[in-house]
Amino acid sequence: MHEFDLYYWPVPFRGQFLRAILAFAGARWTEHDVDEIAALMERDPAEQPIGFMGPPILIDREGDFVLSQMPSIAVYLGERLGLLPDAPEGRARTAKVANDANDVIDELTLDGGREMWTQEKWDAFVPRLQKWMRIFEALGARHGLTADAGFLLGTAEPGVADIVTSILWSTLDDHFPKIATLGAQTAPAIWGLARRLQETPPLAALKQKSLSDFGGAYCGGEIEKSLRKVAG
Repeated sequence: MHEFDLYYWPVPFRGQFLRAILAFAGARWTEHDVDEIAALMERDPAEQPIGFMGPPILIDREGDFVLSQMPSIAVYLGERLGLLPDAPEGRARTAKVANDANDVIDELTLDGGREMWTQEKWDAFVPRLQKWMRIFEALGARHGLTADAGFLLGTAEPGVADIVTSILWSTLDDHFPKIATLGAQTAPAIWGLARRLQETPPLAALKQKSLSDFGGAYCGGEIEKSLRKVAG
């Protein structure tokens, strides 16, 4: 069985995509605590296992390989765990989905809390958020996805693109009622896919564990408080 080390904060934010891929594949991984992450971040890049600004960091023990940046790790895990399409086009689209998901959560947190949400800012952002939803919905529609059947890239089985999509939107659905309502109306096929994947035993178990470990947190800090005021 594959074994990994994952360094990420104790919230279901960027690192949750990677937890979900690992869980779905039945891989084993060890999570490292906040103090260990902080100690790595304080090192000079030449002394880090890989130069990075912030987590997630993944260490593949079997391959003695270290990687940072969520989209890169997601695609790497897809390769290692057999969760990528066979064709290069499908692999490239998987990378696109992971990068899109990363962009969405960056925008939702105003680049990691550089600013805080106000109602005026949120109202102006909602059409853009709906466009992100339609981007995912259109990709699925091109590959026959419906709310009740199919997968994002038209594969026979779910892969990294589906897992990432499910985690992105289901986590928002769980934490922010206004986004949940907006998503169900704007991207019904994506919302259906997200919920179907969350009902699979590995992701259902991860969801329960995350709720137990992280409580109701999403990204934490003042930015989450401001997001809850406008989207909660």
